[in-house]
Amino acid sequence: MPTSIPTPMTTPLLVPTPYVTIGPFFPWEFSDLHYDLTECNGQRARGERILLTGRVLELGGKPTVNTIVEIWQPDANGIFRNPLDPRFTQADPGFFGWGRARTNGEAWYRFITVKPGASREEDGTVRCPHANVMILAVGITRNLVTAVFFSDTPDSVSDPVLNCVAAPDRRKLFAVRDASLDAEGLPAYRFDLILRGENETPFFLD
Repeated sequence: MPTSIPTPMTTPLLVPTPYVTIGPFFPWEFSDLHYDLTECNGQRARGERILLTGRVLELGGKPTVNTIVEIWQPDANGIFRNPLDPRFTQADPGFFGWGRARTNGEAWYRFITVKPGASREEDGTVRCPHANVMILAVGITRNLVTAVFFSDTPDSVSDPVLNCVAAPDRRKLFAVRDASLDAEGLPAYRFDLILRGENETPFFLD
């Protein structure tokens, strides 16, 4: 589990080609998959419970299998479950704050979480509601790090991380409400991760 709040990421990560394998091996099974962030220590998280889901795709839209997607995010009030957050003592005790899921045979991943609130940096900067995302898989040179943002007005968002991304690519970092993916009575937000090629997701140095 992450031990610190991610540092704001300012430089796009250029992934070299060809990829080399994280290794010497990548396990097929992870014993600590944790896709439901909404229960912790027997308590239920406050806020709007949602599904965060999407596909992890390679060059040409090829699906990836056994790709691990990790997220870490603030709770519904924008507080990270971490002592480095200035409001840590007010964190929701029912929200786990971190999750790990694996893509299936059609490249879909899935988390049950809460819609994050606007967090604050140590200097008081208010962030757009977001979750940090990391990808681990065979064939990439290092873990890929990005962020998924939540806003009904993405074109008007100002965020110190999002502002480092070229304007045409910023929309790629927003989750999209997709009612066709609703399940278990929860509204679904789709966020596809494109590793290479057309519509590639912007990745950052961590």
